[in-house]
Amino acid sequence: MTGAEVLDVAREGIWVLIIVSAPLMIAGLVVGVVIALFQALTQIQEMTLVFVPKILAIFVTMLVALPFMGATIGGYMNRIADLIVSGG
Repeated sequence: MTGAEVLDVAREGIWVLIIVSAPLMIAGLVVGVVIALFQALTQIQEMTLVFVPKILAIFVTMLVALPFMGATIGGYMNRIADLIVSGG
């Protein structure tokens, strides 16, 4: 396996990581912005108010996106396994 192939595999791994984590990060970001807007509008400055809704939103998003996440990681693993079997 050449250096370019190793870099391609590493680049694809980072890309898979970004794709798999994106739904969870976006859900956390959206819920955080909505809670921050709610806090700004109501003058409630409770620091722990954002944690429970964020955790629930990320959990629900994970349940919904789990098949997509599994398929993406499985496809990457199949490519890695094919590279191992073929010797590079």
